[in-house]
Amino acid sequence: MFKDQRFVDYNAPKFRKDLLSGITVGIVAIPLGMAFAIASGVKPEYGLYTTIIAGFLVALLGGSRFQIAGPTGAFIPILLAIVLQYGYEDLLIAGFLAGIFLVIMSYLGVSNLIHFVPRSVTIGFTSGIAIIIFTGQFGNFFGLSGLESKEFFHENMIDVAKHLHTINLYSVLIAVIGLSMIFILPKIAPRLPVLLVALLIPTIISVLLFPGKVETIGTAFGGIPQTLPSFQLPKITLSKLVTLWQPALIIAALGAIESLLSAVVADGMKEGKKHDSKRELFGQGIANIVSPLFGGIPATGAIARTATNIRSGAVSPVSGIVQSVFVLLFLLLFAPYASYIPLAAMAPILMFVAWNMSARKAFVHILSIRSSDSIVLVTTFLLTIFINLTVAVQIGILLSALSFLRKMSGKLDISVGKLSDVEVHKFGEDVTKFIMDGPLFFGTAKAFEDKMPGILSKGTSKVILDLEHLSMIDATGEAALFTLLDDADKKNVKIIVKKLPKQKLAMFKKSGLHDRIGEENFFM
Repeated sequence: MFKDQRFVDYNAPKFRKDLLSGITVGIVAIPLGMAFAIASGVKPEYGLYTTIIAGFLVALLGGSRFQIAGPTGAFIPILLAIVLQYGYEDLLIAGFLAGIFLVIMSYLGVSNLIHFVPRSVTIGFTSGIAIIIFTGQFGNFFGLSGLESKEFFHENMIDVAKHLHTINLYSVLIAVIGLSMIFILPKIAPRLPVLLVALLIPTIISVLLFPGKVETIGTAFGGIPQTLPSFQLPKITLSKLVTLWQPALIIAALGAIESLLSAVVADGMKEGKKHDSKRELFGQGIANIVSPLFGGIPATGAIARTATNIRSGAVSPVSGIVQSVFVLLFLLLFAPYASYIPLAAMAPILMFVAWNMSARKAFVHILSIRSSDSIVLVTTFLLTIFINLTVAVQIGILLSALSFLRKMSGKLDISVGKLSDVEVHKFGEDVTKFIMDGPLFFGTAKAFEDKMPGILSKGTSKVILDLEHLSMIDATGEAALFTLLDDADKKNVKIIVKKLPKQKLAMFKKSGLHDRIGEENFFM
């Protein structure tokens, strides 16, 4: 029936498993979709639209059997910043552009490059995002009135402190009930959908015992429509492209990291079911292109929902499709009732998500090492919180690259080698051998140039360069060798190259080093 390999040998018993797991994940996705949208500065229904559209398309077109896509906590700070600075319409454009970037990434094979993002950077910005999400719920948790979302963390914290006198004890009670249920229910009733129950019970209590005392989705956002919005192309202009390409690229990069990490986690939970990373990025790209056309915000693979999908017995992408259909049915049938949900009941859910994504153990471990990774971690963490995610990732990767270059600069070892009887017989005793071990590139070229006077000052007429262990060489390294040859000519010293690996010999020929040294001076 299906050409897709992920649907091979699909049958009715497998569909029943996917149906059950899809409904289970859908129950989890509903409160999270609304909560992530609200935290991102947009209406809760936009989170549901994203869950429906992106979840369906990633399941259909992605490269994993079990991936569940939708709005995630990782996107909250950057989406909120875009909304505050540019507005909701430009957020849709940024999401659309991010989708295009993801499709391009899939064709360029960028999925392999994602693995080169240092762990200290990912843990740093993930922990920073967790802090932003957690503290961002103080207003709803305590029912503070008069708060306005601001671009910077410290401004929001100052605003919370100024409005502490407006605390609403009813909101605090609702939030505490919800938070208690999140921690207690898994111990006494592990099969219940914890997040949904932790949303429903406080809602029922607020409606029955103190109606009108706490702010709800209805009072804050005017309720949730029972339909999907109509198709609408974003109004993209050159000025908007210039303004939004950078945040869109960050959304795409973050989405790629999150989705591929989620797919890897899924692979680990299901042995023998490996994902296709290129196809996964393609599916994520299409989902992010289409979702904004119907009002949806950026989406990516959601690790917790994907894990829930697998634990619930999913066997194919049909479970992801079922999840989307289930959320759509909820929207069409029960959307008006969502208006009664207190914002204070949403706060514990987001706080719980933030706590789980904070990577506390990994953060403490990297910090305890007290190395350059620790500096990268703390810098990325603080920049994420106090500036923004875009700057944090850029600076974090730059610091990691500089740290790598500093470490690599000491990896080139040049030592005097002992001449063999064959070498003495072939070249005579008026020769010195140097063994080069490590990379000769822009990070080590300076160290090589510093050692060149010593190479040529042994008072010999011939110098053997044993390059058997030369691990790599780039254009800067080649230029350093040209300089050595020029200095050798001035001192009438012949340079002899020994044991140069074949792949490096090809580079020497392309660069002109081979001709410069002379065919007769190469001994393989």
